[in-house]
Amino acid sequence: MTQEMPFDVTRARRAGARLAAVQALYEMEQTEKSARATIREFMEDRLGLGPDGTPVEDADPDLFKSIVNSVVEHQAKIDTAILARLAEGWKLTRLDATMRALLRAGAAEFIAHQELSDAIILSEYVSLAHDFFDEGDAKFANAVLQNMGRDLRA
Repeated sequence: MTQEMPFDVTRARRAGARLAAVQALYEMEQTEKSARATIREFMEDRLGLGPDGTPVEDADPDLFKSIVNSVVEHQAKIDTAILARLAEGWKLTRLDATMRALLRAGAAEFIAHQELSDAIILSEYVSLAHDFFDEGDAKFANAVLQNMGRDLRA
């Protein structure tokens, strides 16, 4: 019989997984490493570290792997959904690389984790956006994710 973790611990582990997934997706884009190699590296050395390298709550490894793999599996669909929310003529490369990673991770959860409400996914990624960006960019992430969530789950 497994012991269930308290809700706040589970929530912190899921938040840690989302942060790690954004970091991994950023790294994959910058280094052109495969998802498999990046996941392995994070699982061995970096899962549960914050943006500045300090330890945070243990991250949920299953959610981390699911997000990264879902982005890879559905990247064309995800990127099309992001592009649909950008100003006419904008390309994905115009977005900051961290913003691309964050939006892709959020979109992947909308696709792969139907059991989670839109509100939970949106709240978690907007919170992450606040960790990386100023208020204006966090609002941008909120708007894009909210609209993508509707599109991807329709």
